[in-house]
Amino acid sequence: MSDLATPGGRPGSRFALAALGLGSFVVGTAELVVVGVLNLIADDLEVSAGTAGLLVTAYALGIAVGGPLLTALTMRLSRRTVLLLALTVFVAGNVVAVLSGVFGLLFAARALCGALHGLFVGAATSVATGLVPADRRGQAVSLVFGGISVATVLGVPVGTLVGQSLGWQVTFLCVIGLGVLALATVVLTVPRASGPSTENLSAQARHAFAPRVLAMLAAYLLLMGSQFVAFTYLTPYVEDVTGIPAGAVSAFLLIFGVCSAVGTFGGGRFADRNASRTLLIGNLVLIAALGALYVFGDNAVLAGLILAVWGLVGFGVTPSLQLRVISLAGEGRDLAATLGASAANAGIALGAALGGWALSAHGADDVPLVAMIALVVALPVVWATRFLTVPPPAGSAARTPPQEPERAHPSGGLIGTTR
Repeated sequence: MSDLATPGGRPGSRFALAALGLGSFVVGTAELVVVGVLNLIADDLEVSAGTAGLLVTAYALGIAVGGPLLTALTMRLSRRTVLLLALTVFVAGNVVAVLSGVFGLLFAARALCGALHGLFVGAATSVATGLVPADRRGQAVSLVFGGISVATVLGVPVGTLVGQSLGWQVTFLCVIGLGVLALATVVLTVPRASGPSTENLSAQARHAFAPRVLAMLAAYLLLMGSQFVAFTYLTPYVEDVTGIPAGAVSAFLLIFGVCSAVGTFGGGRFADRNASRTLLIGNLVLIAALGALYVFGDNAVLAGLILAVWGLVGFGVTPSLQLRVISLAGEGRDLAATLGASAANAGIALGAALGGWALSAHGADDVPLVAMIALVVALPVVWATRFLTVPPPAGSAARTPPQEPERAHPSGGLIGTTR
């Protein structure tokens, strides 16, 4: 369990949650802003646009692989210490990115920062869910992930504008400054932990890698990765297909970002009500949205409306995904919190690679179609996860009733599902 877990909320928890949201905003901006400056990086480092797109893959793989490894190495540290360590080294990694003059070094710096991103988000989720009552943990998760969504509202479009005007290195300098601010805020607001995680690594791993959790992680990977088939190359799509001038691309990213933020914060409430049903409905809406983008993407007004729906729902399912993962993991939730981010970003890496293939082989026109097909593949997996249940805590004689509406368990997990 989180080292800050309590039956109810803690004094000053709002400020601590805001600090965690700011940290997520910083790492989210670092991850996503590169999408808006890929062409600048490609030109400056003399690589192709497809090769520059590998920077998205590097960051995502850093989260997917490096995040759990770093979590394992820091399991005996308090979660607050982990937060501070992650942000400190993250800032240093972005300094390396700014100073890099070759693609290989930039690629390595992105992978390192991705691993630290995974470490931070996992620790932040554990801390946040320990700061609030059990029936508000979905909303606590939404505040952490809301920082990443707000990054699409402010970080990505503003970073893109700064990069277009002053160079992509200045964009990364802004990330460094925000990282220092987030570090100071966490120091001041997040309560000192009473100790390290209450479970050792082997116990955490036993719960976090249980089959029910792995099944949920598969749904996480598919649902998020499918979207990034199209999102990674959204800039060339709106330029080439929708016909939006390069200078106006930020406006379309802003539409997507605003709706993503609204969806994430609102998604926390839906997660607390019924996370499984939220995921299924969200998957269906995303299939319709990406299909509509493929058909109507050449119309600027319709494309903008479709992006709004996509952002609202696509990020709105994130709190439900994360809450289901940590709830199904039970006593292994600290490690599982990182695995959720890993699954999402493994999907992002695969999605970016698949989108790059679609872009190179068929052009920007077909990228939303490939994303829609991937979402159709995800649908039966998401549907099946509705039947995953959390067993009673060790030593409890209680049995989990089948197909019962989701409700808060005293340990903080969720039991039961709704058809």
